[in-house]
Amino acid sequence: MPKKFWWIGNAFLVLTAVGLTAMKQEMSVPTEEELRKNPEVLLDAYRHVEAASVSDAAEQVLHEKRYMSHKMQAIFPTKFVGTALTVQLIKQENNDPNALQGMLQAIDSGGKDNVYVMQVEDGADIAGMGGLMGTAMWSRGFTGAVIDGGVRDLPQLKKIGFPVYATGAVPSTSVGHYRFGGMNIPVTCDGVKVNAGDIITADQDGVVVIPKDKAVEVLIRAQKLDATEHAMYPYIEKLHSIVAAVKEFGRI
Repeated sequence: MPKKFWWIGNAFLVLTAVGLTAMKQEMSVPTEEELRKNPEVLLDAYRHVEAASVSDAAEQVLHEKRYMSHKMQAIFPTKFVGTALTVQLIKQENNDPNALQGMLQAIDSGGKDNVYVMQVEDGADIAGMGGLMGTAMWSRGFTGAVIDGGVRDLPQLKKIGFPVYATGAVPSTSVGHYRFGGMNIPVTCDGVKVNAGDIITADQDGVVVIPKDKAVEVLIRAQKLDATEHAMYPYIEKLHSIVAAVKEFGRI
């Protein structure tokens, strides 16, 4: 076979393979009905969307800020998605050995796909969690933790690979200084309201909270935004112009 036709034939095969792969991927995209009926399908779909796109989508759908501030930092680069299990700690000096028992019971009540979301009252310099709690969450299948306060025992948390967002690393303890305020109650974490069961999505850009009753609408919008942005990257590389890309795709 002449080289020219050999090349054309192979190019055709490659294009056909790419087309079939794209068709398979398109066929595997869950429908809106599937997203509403199956929480696991919904969470998995969120895992394939960037937190920044979810944040933009939430602003467009809900018309409010749903992301946590720059103060909320991960102890190592990570990406996770799950449903919120909320815990509140109230600042109160005490000698009660059971003052934080509810916090531990909350961990033992959670499991697969939960994200531990803790509000620590005035807790910037208090470790809301450490290695023991993190190990318990990891062993039970939690996907991560978001602490509006400090975190400690980073070597252990990094060793087991359990992702935590917190306002900073501190060596202190909450024991003797706090009381358990409640589990699966509304909390405010770094200025964002979180209810039990809300969707938490986090990556290297930060943490976003989506109300569970709006999770499908926000996801569908986020998927579109995400797809558009990723389509723009090669366009910009080819034309060397972000102005042209924004004009073509209408997104920045």
